[in-house]
Amino acid sequence: MLSCMGTAEYGPSDVAYHVARLRAEGELLAGAAERAGFDAPVPACPGWRVRDLLKHLGYVHRWAAGYVRDRHARWVDRASEAEILRGGPADEALAGWFRDGHAALVRALEAADPGMTCWTFLEAPSPLAFWARRQAHETAIHRVDVQQAAAGAGVAGEPAFTPQFAADGIDELIMGFLGRDAKRGSWDGPPGTLTLHADDGAGGSAQWRVLSEPGGLAVARENDAADCDITGPAADLYLLLWNRRDASGLDVRGDAGSLAGFREHFRVTWH
Repeated sequence: MLSCMGTAEYGPSDVAYHVARLRAEGELLAGAAERAGFDAPVPACPGWRVRDLLKHLGYVHRWAAGYVRDRHARWVDRASEAEILRGGPADEALAGWFRDGHAALVRALEAADPGMTCWTFLEAPSPLAFWARRQAHETAIHRVDVQQAAAGAGVAGEPAFTPQFAADGIDELIMGFLGRDAKRGSWDGPPGTLTLHADDGAGGSAQWRVLSEPGGLAVARENDAADCDITGPAADLYLLLWNRRDASGLDVRGDAGSLAGFREHFRVTWH
């Protein structure tokens, strides 16, 4: 099936699955933003308030929907982050504006021809599969950001992901973003080998290996000797790799400095 991608024992994740997750995550995010208040600081994004995050993600949703809806074959220049944060609606209209953009992206993905072509920036079974997956995880991580902002503002809200979705997100980061860095030769992190074991018991298991050396970078879905080995539930590893939590509670063996160096140098970019 062209639109299907799997992560070891966690099972396949197809376009419909990612669109469903995108829909749910956006709705959770909007609700958490209203509970937190638009002026609440976002811990994972220093200097940002909840309103800034809503403007950022509301713009990203509209930007992504344009590729799917209009089938742009090449990169379309986007506004700078400063322009995005200066723009957008006032607070009284912000939640509705965000919801409108999120819903439009969901509709565009649902209505798209599975065989359509457009620009993408990571390898995927199809352009539609790429955009559904990327926007599901973009929205999910920012949902965590808003819930952490809500917690800081005294509002309860626990970020929780299913093992399947979290393992899929780890796979996108390592095999997608880091895999792209490996092919480009753009990785500048310190040398070392890192392995990650997602272990959710009956919920599934998977492993990834990242080898960084002066000659380049290599990634694989495999387990082998490493300078640092990290084991834990997929949801915790997912948030760790996105720098939304620390390694407390995880089984970290070997040189913890390798993990620190990896997290310091790993950057997610759009192209």
